[in-house]
Amino acid sequence: MSVTTVPSVTTALTTPKTLIPTPPRHHRARGDDAWTRLIEAVRDSGQYPTRSEAERVTRIVLSALGGHVIGDERVDLARALPEEAARVVASQIPATRRLTAAEFVDSVAARIEGATPATARWDVSSVLSVLPPLVGDDLVTRILAQLPAGYALLFGRADLSPAS
Repeated sequence: MSVTTVPSVTTALTTPKTLIPTPPRHHRARGDDAWTRLIEAVRDSGQYPTRSEAERVTRIVLSALGGHVIGDERVDLARALPEEAARVVASQIPATRRLTAAEFVDSVAARIEGATPATARWDVSSVLSVLPPLVGDDLVTRILAQLPAGYALLFGRADLSPAS
């Protein structure tokens, strides 16, 4: 059984996020080196003790995301990611129902042995928050536009949705 430790809110707010250098425009990150940089960024962001744990979480979260991002955004996301990550995203069958952000986190929790909603939220945020520097803010904005409200926080952005 794997246990994910969730640092306190104070630690999470004071711990700097690892940034992945943005590849040149229209350049697809290739090879094991790009995958390794992504996994190391997730490992740093989520404070995972091992590379294998960070890789496992990355695969699970990207797999879940791959079912919810559709159309041109899905194609562009796959193009911008390292090849291994692109395969994980692109291999998913599109979801038949759009999940709220909370339901998305719960769906990830169901895929991780011993996960709780809190640890799954940590895992999801640890992966999704490293994507903007890798794939670009414009693409993340387009992805968020097709997802229900609430996902912005998972990508490390403020959720500036107007109040209903």
